[in-house]
Amino acid sequence: MNNFSYSIPTIIHFGKNQLHHLKEIKEKASKVLLVYGGGSIKKSGLYESVVNELKEAGIEFTECCGIEPNPRIESVRKGVKICRENNINAVLAVGGGSVIDAAKIIAAGAVYQGDPWELVLDGSKIKSALPLYSVLTLSATGSEMDKFAVISDLSKNEKWGTASDCITPVMSILDPQNTFSVSKKQTAAGTADMMSHTFENYFTNVKGAYLQSALCEAVLKTCIKYGPIAVENPSDYEARANLMWAGSLAINGLLSYGAEVKWCVHPMEHELSAFYDITHGEGLAILTPVWMKYVVNKDRSKVGDMAKYGRNVWNLSGSDEEVCSAAIEKTRTFFTHSMKMPSSLREVGITDKTNFKEMAKKAANGCKGSYVPLSEDDIYSIYEEAL
Repeated sequence: MNNFSYSIPTIIHFGKNQLHHLKEIKEKASKVLLVYGGGSIKKSGLYESVVNELKEAGIEFTECCGIEPNPRIESVRKGVKICRENNINAVLAVGGGSVIDAAKIIAAGAVYQGDPWELVLDGSKIKSALPLYSVLTLSATGSEMDKFAVISDLSKNEKWGTASDCITPVMSILDPQNTFSVSKKQTAAGTADMMSHTFENYFTNVKGAYLQSALCEAVLKTCIKYGPIAVENPSDYEARANLMWAGSLAINGLLSYGAEVKWCVHPMEHELSAFYDITHGEGLAILTPVWMKYVVNKDRSKVGDMAKYGRNVWNLSGSDEEVCSAAIEKTRTFFTHSMKMPSSLREVGITDKTNFKEMAKKAANGCKGSYVPLSEDDIYSIYEEAL
C-alpha cells in the first residue's frame, strides 16, 4: 500500500428533510450565486424549498441557470461574470454532478484574473475559490464530495477534468428523496458512472491494498443490488439512499488512497462526450466491458484480477480463465439487460469511425500510467470494438 494523506473536508448532511442546513451558509456568506440546470428542480418543488431556506436565513441570491448535462465553459463564464457583477461571496449548486462541476469552476473563476478555461486545462492555477455548497439531485459523479470538475468546450471538441482542494464543497446536502424524480435513463447512467469510478480505483497495480479492494467490491455490489430497483421503482428510498452514498464513496478518495492508479476508461469516454455530446454514463457502460476484455487479452497476467472481481462481486466459480470471461459478460449484461442501457456506440448515434483517430490520440495522453498501459492504436481498437 502506498503512503497517503487523508482529508475529506466536506460536511455531509444525509437523509430526509435536510435543507434547513442551508442556513449554515450564513456563517461564511451573505450573497450567493444559485446555480442549477433546467426546470426539473422547479417541477419537483425543490427550487421553492431552497429559495425559502435562503430567504429565512437572510441570504441574498442571484441565479445562474441552464447548466448543460455536459457543462459548457460558456455557462461557467456566464456564472463568473454574474459573481463579479454582484459581489457574490459563495456559490450554491442545486443539481447533479454537471451543475456542481460548473459551480466549482465558477467559484474558482470568480477570484481568478484570467479566463476560467485556463483553470480547466491546469488545476494548479486554482489557488482559491469562493466557498461552495451543494444540494445533490442525482447520484452519479460524486462531485458533491470531491475536488474534481469536468468541463467541455464543444467548439474545440474538448472535455477535460481538473482538480483542486480549493473547489471541494464546504457542505453538501444529500437527501435521497430529491432523486425520486430522476428518469430511468439518468438513474441507469448515474449508476454506471459510479460503478466506473469504482472500477477505475479497483483495478490497480498497487499491492497490499486489501481494504481498498474490499471497499470497492462493497460499492460495486451495492450498485448491482440497488441500481435495478431504483430504475423500476424510482421512489424506493432504501435503493436511492444506498446509491446516493455509494456515489459519494466511489470517488471521494476513500477507495483510492494508498492504491492510486491512473484512470483510463474515463479519458476515453470524455472524448466520446466531447465529439458527440452523449450521456457520460451511457458511454462508460458501453466502453467498460470492451475495455475489460481488451486489457486482459493484452496482458494475460491481469486474468487473475478479473477473476477475483468475478468471484467476490458476482459470486462466480471455476478456473481463473472461466471466471474472468464470465465476469466481463456479467458486467455487460448488467448494463444492457438489468439497467436497459445501450450496448454499442451505434445505439447512441455514433455510426462511423471518422473521429476515432483524433479521439484516441487525445485519450492516450490521459491514460498514461493506467492499470494496463494503452497506446493510441489500442484505444482506437477499443472504440472500434465498441462501435
